Amino acid sequence: MTTRAEQVEALRWEKFSVLDDGFVCLVDVMGDDSSIVQAARVSYGEGTKKVSDDRTLIRYLLRHRHTTPFEMVEIKFLVRVPMDCWRQWIRHRTANVNEYSTRYSLAIDSAQTTPTDEWRTQAASNRQGSGEPLPPEKGEKMTASEQDFQDHARRLYQERIDGGVAREQARKDLPLCTYTEAYWKVDLHNLLHFLSLRMDSHAQQEIRDYATTIGEKIIKPLFPVVWEAFQDYRMQAMYFTRLDVGVMTRLTQAAAEQGVVSPFSEELFLASQDDTWKKLKRSRERDECRSKLERLGLVEPKSGE
Repeated sequence: MTTRAEQVEALRWEKFSVLDDGFVCLVDVMGDDSSIVQAARVSYGEGTKKVSDDRTLIRYLLRHRHTTPFEMVEIKFLVRVPMDCWRQWIRHRTANVNEYSTRYSLAIDSAQTTPTDEWRTQAASNRQGSGEPLPPEKGEKMTASEQDFQDHARRLYQERIDGGVAREQARKDLPLCTYTEAYWKVDLHNLLHFLSLRMDSHAQQEIRDYATTIGEKIIKPLFPVVWEAFQDYRMQAMYFTRLDVGVMTRLTQAAAEQGVVSPFSEELFLASQDDTWKKLKRSRERDECRSKLERLGLVEPKSGE
């Protein structure tokens, strides 16, 4: 049977590919599932509880958002990521970071390119999200022009370096598609928060790829009990607001009075919506509520979905 130390050693420094030239890899880890249990019980004894008891406690802690025990575990990664994606990543200010410096070293000679079938339209209902893929013929032209631009930007950078310009100044016109590398050390509580946001379907696809790789390739095998609970209580769970509960209550009451069964109509949903939404032509909160009820089979899917 593989020991914990052997498991960590097998994962350490293995580069899991992301995008065309990015990667994530485990550098070091402090703690495991039992470390969380130990911290929660404030006990240093071993063998006093069954494994099933440990699982129950971890699930209780995550389900009820008791976060401190998860902060006792720390994981350090090395990541290579495009600068535009890194800008989103670094917004999570609950980690220790040391990034590759283009003041001291030459910029990494690699930039993220977009396959012809991966150009996306702007989402119609979300100002910061993507919509459907662009037609392949448009994608071919965009990928070709992207490559020309990246080649030109790199030549310009290299000409400045060769001409004696300081690295800190020569770098200023490098595009955001340029890869950077960083050590990223984070405790398990804040890592799970990062993953819950960046693995979500609303996250940008590129950073979602990084988060999914970290979660599936590294965290899942290292923390199987935590990962199971994380899936059950975060990723595959559903959160209801006070307003959502009010909508469901009115909806089911109206349905019972009218003698109709689920899935209920759009008209019945709108009649049951919160009063604060009724005057709004567009309401993201109302849309989110509707999506939850649709997932539960309480409201009919919109036509065309």
